[in-house]
Formats: sequence, C-alpha cells, structure tokens
Amino acid sequence: MRFLIVRTDIRAVADGDIAAAWADGHRLRDETTAPESRRQTVHAENRDAALQLARALATVGAVRAGKQRVKVLPLIESRPAFRDRPGHTGT
Repeated sequence: MRFLIVRTDIRAVADGDIAAAWADGHRLRDETTAPESRRQTVHAENRDAALQLARALATVGAVRAGKQRVKVLPLIESRPAFRDRPGHTGT
C-alpha cells in the first residue's frame, strides 16, 4: 500500500470558536470541506518508509513550534467501476 506524507500549516482558531464547537458538539475543523494548506508532500511505498519520512519532517522547526503538522495518509487504490470494465456493453 502506498502512503502520502503531508506537512501542512495549522489554521489559527479563536478561543470563542473553540468554546462554541465544544458546547455544540461539532467539529472545529473539517478537512473534507476546508483542508489545511499544504507545505510539502511526499509519497512512500510502505508504512515503515512513510513513518520514517514523517519523523524526518517532524524535525522541521515550524512543526516543532506547533505551527505546522505532519500527516501520514494511506492511499487506497481505486478499482474501476463495473461499467468501465473491458467487455461491458453498458446494459
């Protein structure tokens, strides 16, 4: 399985927003609708390599200072839909 290692900027959040999210029980950040801006991306072929690269990126000063974060994401290989398979007539 392949992995994507991403170093991103952490968005600043106001204290009032944190309190409101906590009180309402909703997420403060939703990466699916508003992802953090990427600073660096790297691919790895296996989990061990991905974790080693993530540890290396975690030594960057901005990560250590809490202004950026490192994420390791598994890349799931998508399979073609049934209609896209060879020999399928579309019926």
